[in-house]
Amino acid sequence: MITTRKLTISAMVVALYIVVLYLTQSISFGAYQIRIATSLYALAYAFPFLVIPMGIGNLISNFLFGGLGILDMMGGFGVGILTTGIIVGMRKLGLSAWWAILPIIFVPALCVPLWLSPLLGLPYWPLVLNLIVGQTIPAVLGSVLVKALISRPSMAALLGAFK
Repeated sequence: MITTRKLTISAMVVALYIVVLYLTQSISFGAYQIRIATSLYALAYAFPFLVIPMGIGNLISNFLFGGLGILDMMGGFGVGILTTGIIVGMRKLGLSAWWAILPIIFVPALCVPLWLSPLLGLPYWPLVLNLIVGQTIPAVLGSVLVKALISRPSMAALLGAFK
């Protein structure tokens, strides 16, 4: 069931994703795509309802700042949903928030070059390697963020409201 609290948190996280991407766009769309905004994907570990909003945040950001058209927008939407969906699945399996590092690195690294390679005329595997390097920083930041949030008593109370 959708609640006002979930909608509010979702809207704030989507807005935060867009603002962070705007502020870091100079490194978010380069050869290594160090997309600090994707560290927010890890929040789905604490807030499973963020799966669709994270896809929406990526779609809007690619529309506003990406410049590669509908394929990049829809691809980013799908990558956001897939990545956060895997993170939610990891939580359901009882895995630590540290495991969120893996999908934040590897889902974008393996999926984004599927459309960037033909759009940019670059080979797939070098793009994969560049994205693995670029996504490592946001992946670690995201896991640190979630570990810090879930260890706070006020956050634990909020998380309990969503179970």
